[in-house]
Amino acid sequence: MKMSRLVAFSSSLLLGAALALTGAGVANADSSAAAVDYVALGDSYSSGVGAGSYDGSSCKRSSRAYPALWAAANSPSSFDFAACSGARTGDVTGGQLGKLNASTDLVSLSIGGNDAGFADVMTTCVLQSEATCLNRIATARAYVDSTLPGRLDSVYTAIRSKAPSAHVVVLGYPRFYQLGGGCLAGLSEKERSAINGASDHLNTATAKRAADHGFTFGDVRTTFTGHEICSSNAWLHSVNWLNIGESYHPTAAGQSGGYLPVLRSAL
Repeated sequence: MKMSRLVAFSSSLLLGAALALTGAGVANADSSAAAVDYVALGDSYSSGVGAGSYDGSSCKRSSRAYPALWAAANSPSSFDFAACSGARTGDVTGGQLGKLNASTDLVSLSIGGNDAGFADVMTTCVLQSEATCLNRIATARAYVDSTLPGRLDSVYTAIRSKAPSAHVVVLGYPRFYQLGGGCLAGLSEKERSAINGASDHLNTATAKRAADHGFTFGDVRTTFTGHEICSSNAWLHSVNWLNIGESYHPTAAGQSGGYLPVLRSAL
């Protein structure tokens, strides 16, 4: 982000928070955010699958997704919502970067989960044996070690090339399960623990690549703690047989309470 606009933007957010506590000056809280050109990239966790209120496209972009919520609250000078359900790293570089340019100030994205095959991991674990589930998780972890870092590098390099002044926030993924929680059926505790561990593994790899490119990593595991599947107030869908594509995705509460605060804190 250009330095003068970054300072003004960050100062505005801090001022807004302070004034909100006193009930004064709210009308001016987002005044400099209007100067921000914002592009939201990534996969279904950024497009808002699971939150409902979709735009009707195959990308399932939701007005309740964290990028749309941030834009609605801050009224940036431009907002381009390119995140798309099912996106992999190659989909970002091949089809989502068209709106990036030298004037772009802010970019957010979540990417890598589909490359690592997490949808297939969950399908395998739900439908097959514990041993098969654990083997599939091991395969996903090996991919994260061997192949994903290079693919993330390609995405991050392309973003920086097209938007050299942008502040880039890379959002991670939540842990799916509260261990020792209230789920009485379904996966074994060993499977749930292994799935959580694989999510941690993916987040660690993503955070390292983001840091090496000078990007900010937003860790949503903290905000989702206590709101995982098997908790009393889950912000993630379990298996949704009525809309299977929403399974293991954040609800609207997960977008507003889990993702949006992390994006805000990263700015």
